[in-house]
Amino acid sequence: MDIRYENDVERFLGFDPATLYEAAGHRGMVDPTIRPAWAGAQICGPAATVECPPGDNLMLHHAVACARPGVVIVATLGSYVLTGAWGEILTVAAQARGVAGLVVDGAVRDIEAITEHRFPVFSRGLAIGSCTKERLGRLNVPIVLGGVTVSPGDMVIGNADGIVVLERARVDEIYAAAMARRTREAELMEQLRAGKTTIELLHLPGLANTEAAGQ
Repeated sequence: MDIRYENDVERFLGFDPATLYEAAGHRGMVDPTIRPAWAGAQICGPAATVECPPGDNLMLHHAVACARPGVVIVATLGSYVLTGAWGEILTVAAQARGVAGLVVDGAVRDIEAITEHRFPVFSRGLAIGSCTKERLGRLNVPIVLGGVTVSPGDMVIGNADGIVVLERARVDEIYAAAMARRTREAELMEQLRAGKTTIELLHLPGLANTEAAGQ
């Protein structure tokens, strides 16, 4: 993996997707129905993008074969969820190549085996149906994943809360904003423990009258 990407992975690993989404100006949130396939799965790395025809995973095999270590394979099958586009065989192949994880707008299978391998997988669903391996798609082009445009090299960060995509050209700006948010949140926590309320600290609207307060 390029040294630039290694630095980005180190910088963003400690942040949750929600903080990064807000730091990015509320941009990059992937459809929250694309979920981790097993509890505890986390991803952080540059995107290697894949566009597959619905029900065919040939291009996922090609993506793994040419993947660089540390990338997150980000794929779309057009939200098609009746076939499992990824299973244990591709998981073992991806781990051997050093792939950091998979996000797919489609379905996967072999979840128990994938969990045992501890390979991070995020998908729209699970399906035992088998894919064909006949139709070509595209590699390393901009794709739409869960409503978000993902270009090769964009940073993809995900955990149990969801997935955010950070545009490559904005990573420094987003990192600076995320650090500022982290500092501000630490200050808020300290003041809350000292007895302040979220109403005071966040300057939230007050109750209009005592009746609204339940009195």
